[in-house]
Amino acid sequence: MIAAMSSSSAPVLALHVVVMGVAGCGKSAVGERLAATLGLPLVEGDAFHPPANIAKMRAGQPLDDADRTGWLDALAAELQGRPAGAVLTCSALKRTYRDRLRAAAPALRFVHLALTPAQAHARVATRPGHFYPPTLVASQFAALEDPAGEPGVVALDATQPLPQVVARAAEALGG
Repeated sequence: MIAAMSSSSAPVLALHVVVMGVAGCGKSAVGERLAATLGLPLVEGDAFHPPANIAKMRAGQPLDDADRTGWLDALAAELQGRPAGAVLTCSALKRTYRDRLRAAAPALRFVHLALTPAQAHARVATRPGHFYPPTLVASQFAALEDPAGEPGVVALDATQPLPQVVARAAEALGG
């Protein structure tokens, strides 16, 4: 977190949060509402995928570490460029991905939206017009390294009602 000065001249710590999880967990919906609740800008991670990544996923091919490198670099730059804080949506499936983002924003917090493979598949199958096909959900779970026990991680049940998930996330983040 980066210190800023409030009107009372007391230091205020900026909050940087990544709403993470597999496809279909609700990153965008939770991220949007959490950003509004916390008064922070939202950075939609999917908007930073290069066209080649989108084309690969549309074709039913999972991204690999090499595909994600430039994307993660762009997201890290976005976090660094927002010293007052932000909420970022990003799958952040592996510890190395999360550590790359942590390097860009010290004290970065994560909200891990957890659900089962069957629940994720059902959600992805019902998303109209999204580039990510349900056939790739299993690859997300194969790549996921559970962030439990890592610093600054809050795990929430993604199947709970959206307002409840957002409220619990905000509470856990101190907002």
